[in-house]
Amino acid sequence: MSSDWEICMSKSKGIPYYFNPTTKQSSWDVPSEISEEQIQSLPGAHYLSGGSSGGAGTITASHLLVKHKDSRRPSSWKEENITRTKEEATEILRRYQSQFGDSREKFEELASLRSDCSSHSQKGNLGPFSKGQMQKPFEEAAFALQVGEFSDIISTDSGVHIILRTA
Repeated sequence: MSSDWEICMSKSKGIPYYFNPTTKQSSWDVPSEISEEQIQSLPGAHYLSGGSSGGAGTITASHLLVKHKDSRRPSSWKEENITRTKEEATEILRRYQSQFGDSREKFEELASLRSDCSSHSQKGNLGPFSKGQMQKPFEEAAFALQVGEFSDIISTDSGVHIILRTA
C-alpha cells in the first residue's frame, strides 16, 4: 500500500530514497504503486526538492530508458534477463524517438509501455531532482535542456535514455 512508503535521506550518498518501514524495502526509484500526486504527500517529501516548491537548481524530468546486457542491472519490470547489446538498445530508442517526434503525450505513452525504468508507472516522470542526484551524463543532459525540450540519446551505467525536461 502506497501510504506505507516514506522518503528518507541517504546518509552515505546525501540523496533521497524511498523506504517502506512495514516491509523494510528500500528503493532509489519511485515504487511503481505510488502515483505522482502521492509522492508529494509522503512523509519526507521535502527531501525531494529541498522545500515544498523546489529549491534553486532543482528541475523535473521524465525519461524513456532502454537497458542492455551491460547495464548495471540488466533486468526490468518487463524483462527479467536483458540480453540485447547497447547498439540494439540504441536502435530501439531511435525507433521510439521517431514515433513520438516532439509530442509529449506520445513520449509519455511510450515511456509508460516501453521504458525499462520503474518510472514507467508515472509516464517516465522522475520527479524533482538537483545536481548530484543523477548519474553525471544524465544530469548534464537534463540540466542543459529547456523546459519542454527532448534530449538526444544519452548513455549511462543504467542504459540508454531520452530525457524530457518538464520543469
